[in-house]
This record gives sequence, structure tokens and C-alpha cells, in this order.
Amino acid sequence: MERAVPHAVPLGQMEVFQALQRLHMTIFSQSVSPCGKFLAAGNNYGQIAIFSLSAALSSEAKEESKKPVVTFQAHDGPVYSMVSTDRHLLSAGDGEVKAWLWAEILKKGCKELWRRQPPYRTSLEVPEINALLLVPKENSLILAGGDCQLHTMDLETGAFTRALRGHTDYIHCLALRERSPEVLSGGEDGAVRLWDLRTAKEVQTIEVYKHEECSRPHNGRWIGCLATDSDWMVCGGGPALTLWHLRSSTPTTIFPMRAPQKHVTFYQDLVLTAAGNSCRVDVFTNLGYRAFSLSF
Repeated sequence: MERAVPHAVPLGQMEVFQALQRLHMTIFSQSVSPCGKFLAAGNNYGQIAIFSLSAALSSEAKEESKKPVVTFQAHDGPVYSMVSTDRHLLSAGDGEVKAWLWAEILKKGCKELWRRQPPYRTSLEVPEINALLLVPKENSLILAGGDCQLHTMDLETGAFTRALRGHTDYIHCLALRERSPEVLSGGEDGAVRLWDLRTAKEVQTIEVYKHEECSRPHNGRWIGCLATDSDWMVCGGGPALTLWHLRSSTPTTIFPMRAPQKHVTFYQDLVLTAAGNSCRVDVFTNLGYRAFSLSF
């Protein structure tokens, strides 16, 4: 019995499909390679594209230099979060985290090194993993997302060692206070919670939306982004983007930005990239103007 040969998709239809895909693309996550020469970007179709930053930033860069050097299917659903270790690119989607070797990624047919799924309450629960955070001193990875918990995974054994519970809704973002060691988490419930990793207990809660100077009820209470630098934290989302003194739980600076924020960081002399509801990643070599865009 002969095997049916699938019909080839006409070139014109394929081009239309790819154009529609780019039109409806959202880039959820980014991560820079350990060497600093490559940028990984993950989209809502489960694809990861690898761009050569060194080629795109070169004085001899051409339009082709701003296209991916490789694109591969990483997850069935969106790639919500990514982070890089010294050797691996870690990517998270619906209910799972995967590891890819940076040394192998640029080769065609790149295969996942491993995949792990946190212990969820039921086998039917497949919540998205919105945030990944490395804890270098513990050689561990913290995952958080739709099940309202922070899960800690030992990167050496792959075992999940603890779950931190306290949020009452989706967790959107994580940040590490390395000196402590403590982790900050922010979520849909409008709270930033501070966790002591030595005791696995919550030690501080800041309900940002309850502070009148930060509150923006028309935008909601959710915390979409946060970053920390020792005793200071900046966070935003529904409430205004605000700088906080953590020891006193006091808001010190309210930034006059109207739109809700989803990403924030303490800035140093680095190349910045920004991505969102398009197939493009904007690259800034300074804060004055966009230098160029990378494109899926």
C-alpha cells in the first residue's frame, strides 16, 4: 500500500501565512548568551530565534545581519520566560521548563537537553510559567507563574526542593537580592512579597495599590515588573512605577509614566533591547534613540 504524499503548500499561500504570523506575533522573552554575542528571543508561537548581536552591531552590518541565524520550535505554546546559565539556555512555557546547550543551539536540529515540570496540585493543571530566576549561590532555579507559587529547582539534580506559597493570584515577576539571599515576587494580587531562601518563609509584604500615591485603580492592582538593588526596589504595573526603600517599606519616587509597565531594570552601561506586540526587537546603544531593530 502506497503512502500518501502530502500536498506542497503553494509558495504564495506560505508567504501570506508567514506575513499573518508576523503580524500577530508577540515576543514574550529574551536572554543574552553567556559570551554576550547572541540574543535569544521567544514568541507566542513557541519559537526561539537566535540573533547575532556582534554581527548586528558591527559597522559592516547588512540587513541580513538583523535576521535570526537560527529559529527553532521550543514549546507547543508561548515561550513566556528565558534565562541563561554559563552553558545553558533555559526556556519556560505552559507548565514546563526546558534546557538547551548554547554550544549546540547554532547547529541545525538543536534538541532539548532536558525538560522538567513542577509538582502541580492536579495532573490537569498546566499553568504558564511566567518568570525564571537563577540563584547562583545555590545553583538553583526559581519558577513562578499561574499556580500562584514559587518553585525552587536544584539545577544539578533537577529535583524540585520547595514551594513558596502566599500569593493569591498569578505571579508575573521575580527579582533576587543576592546579598541576603532573598527573592522578591510580584503578581496579579497587587502584592510584592519578600522571601527568605534560607527559611523558605515570607518575611515582608508590600501591597503597592494600597498606597494612595502609587494607586491607579483604572489600571488595576497587578504588579507586572520589579527589580532590586540591595535596599531598593522599583516596581510597576497597574500601580505607578515607583522606587521603594525596602527596609522601611516606603515609596520614595513616583515616576510620571501613564502606561502600565511590564519590564524594568536598574540600568548600567549596557546595550538595551525591548520587545513586545510585534515581530521586532528594538536595540538601543544609548537611551537617546533606537539604533536598529532585529526581526523574526
